[in-house]
Amino acid sequence: MGDRYNIHSQLEHLQSKYIGTGHADTNKWEWMTNQHRDSNASYMGHNDMLNYFSLAENEAKARVRFNLMERMLQPCGPPPERPED
Repeated sequence: MGDRYNIHSQLEHLQSKYIGTGHADTNKWEWMTNQHRDSNASYMGHNDMLNYFSLAENEAKARVRFNLMERMLQPCGPPPERPED
């Protein structure tokens, strides 16, 4: 019983500390938005990936970085309508 409580409290701590880990009320859109934003942030942080994208798209690195930043605003489109409780 003690291990289950310990694991549960550790999971709650991680969920409060890091947004991307989700929680019990996270829906599919929120989870996918976090995944896309994490991916775009990683692409911008790794210079080799940014070079690869700029070469593949035949664009300047600054333009690719700008496009990735634009995609971070709403990577999965507008949020879905929530049903009224």
